[in-house]
Amino acid sequence: MGLTAIDLGLRGATSGVFLLIILVTLQRRATSQQALLGMALSAGGVFYAITTAPYFPKSAWWWVLPIMTAQPTVFWLWARAAFDDDFVLRRWHGALWLGIVAFTFVLTLGWFYWPALAGAGGRGLALFNLALALAAAVQTIRTWRADLVARRRRLRLAMLAINVGLIVTVAGAGFAAIPVLVPGAPGSLPTAFVLFVVAIMAGLAAMQPAVPEATAAIAPSGRREADRAPTGRVPVNPRVVVDPRVVVDPILLRRLDHLMTVERTYRREGLAIGALAARLDVPEHRLRQAINEGLGYRNFNAFLNRYRIEDARLALSDVTQREVPVLTIAMDAGFQSIGPFNRAFKAETGVTPTEFRREALSLQDKVGISEPRREIG
Repeated sequence: MGLTAIDLGLRGATSGVFLLIILVTLQRRATSQQALLGMALSAGGVFYAITTAPYFPKSAWWWVLPIMTAQPTVFWLWARAAFDDDFVLRRWHGALWLGIVAFTFVLTLGWFYWPALAGAGGRGLALFNLALALAAAVQTIRTWRADLVARRRRLRLAMLAINVGLIVTVAGAGFAAIPVLVPGAPGSLPTAFVLFVVAIMAGLAAMQPAVPEATAAIAPSGRREADRAPTGRVPVNPRVVVDPRVVVDPILLRRLDHLMTVERTYRREGLAIGALAARLDVPEHRLRQAINEGLGYRNFNAFLNRYRIEDARLALSDVTQREVPVLTIAMDAGFQSIGPFNRAFKAETGVTPTEFRREALSLQDKVGISEPRREIG
């Protein structure tokens, strides 16, 4: 009974923390994808903590299992929204979640009539959930180096490791005799402890003061006002506004501007922030802070792409380069392949590189312009 009491206590505390996260998110009126998915993930945590507790009625499994089995999908979407600034929720994401719920519901009902077939389906679903956990881990690791947000970098790996471990535990149970851990079984207390640790870490992240994305003024040209940013031509991210309370070394920003606009360092293939920090002879964390807090960029690749796309735009609108292939222009600007270039270019300009070139050259042919002005930033 002692272990059962500890188990139930941990689950009660876990549910309380997850509910507090939901309330704090609602109080802040956060409507971002990450916030909404975070609330869904927290609600799933409450649901899982309760339904896998000792003495939870087994008769409720037929409706509990479908929702529990679909939680790895919610976590995968949350990881995408949290760690990929370009991620956008699509309708097929919701359809995927509903499909897993429906499929698990069918498996649960079929367990009593076709146990062998249902067991095979459960193992297949477990493999799918493990694939989602792996995809979330890959997403985190792949984008970790380019992440410029200090708080997100500190929390992402630890949070992801624990969540993936929990998902692997749930998904691995699909290879057992039933799709989830038996409530009250020996695996119940460790599960409760892991849930509690996850809830505490998520709570610590959620309770930190919200970082506003718009706290300072930006001039109509897209640059910070001159009295606060005599830093040359380094482009401020127009989608966010720099916090005026943040103090960033203006000399560092000028040196960064020189590397980008004069030496065109962004053209180097595979340029990483560590190499750029070495060129500037500053610690990597200082450069991250300068680009993030001083210029408003959350991702190093997005910072580089602003220069690269502007470089490509100038080349595409240059009549003397009319016959130069788009791929060559993309590679010269620093992109390593045509796919990422096309996506980044269209996201920035709203048109494909080919459409942009056709419109720009057509306009120049009409007005008689033969040479575009070359100025980046």
